[in-house]
Amino acid sequence: MSLATLLAASTAAAPRHLNPVKLFLDADIVVQIVMAGLILASVWVWMIVLSFSLRSSAIRKRCDGFERAFWKTKDIDAFQAEWESRETPSARVAAAGLAEWRASARRDKEGTRQRLSLAMDGAIAQEADRLSERLNFLATVGAVAPFVGLFGTVWGIMNSFFQIGQQQNSSLAVVAPGISEALFATAIGLFAAIPAVIAYNRFSHRVDQLEARLQRFADRFHASLSRDLEGQ
Repeated sequence: MSLATLLAASTAAAPRHLNPVKLFLDADIVVQIVMAGLILASVWVWMIVLSFSLRSSAIRKRCDGFERAFWKTKDIDAFQAEWESRETPSARVAAAGLAEWRASARRDKEGTRQRLSLAMDGAIAQEADRLSERLNFLATVGAVAPFVGLFGTVWGIMNSFFQIGQQQNSSLAVVAPGISEALFATAIGLFAAIPAVIAYNRFSHRVDQLEARLQRFADRFHASLSRDLEGQ
């Protein structure tokens, strides 16, 4: 068989593009574990992204509806009872203020104002914490995933050099597959980390926006109660 024929056969047998599944299956067991963990983390990141997007949009709509109706209502007790079962942060902030208003003797006007402010500020902080409870996972993945992928890469390259020593052959054909599999771990780490960082920054901004919105609502409600307090 001629040299040209051998080269043609070799070219035909060589893969023309990377196969991620083959890279995973051919990798060392440690690198496979790293890849599998990063893939699971990436899936969980996208689940959080989807659920948070839907949840924050629904909360914003409910707050819009509650606040528009709240300032128009004449019977605040019936209105609060109607919204009590709904997951609406504005309604819970208003409920905290009303509960403190009803519990206060209101003989000490300045003390009543302070307690109203503390009650509603506490409710706002609780709503912000409730909404952002899963965002810490995004921050963790964004910070840790590249280093986990790098660990898999380092381990895979170490394994490739070990194979060089075992086979007494330093040709590129011996080390290239192992290095490709190792670098794939870093790629998966970046694939998990980049969306996590972007989503964390975006969603943290949304939480800050909600907190600022609730604070504005609480300030307006506090001013309304303070006027009623002055009239007593």
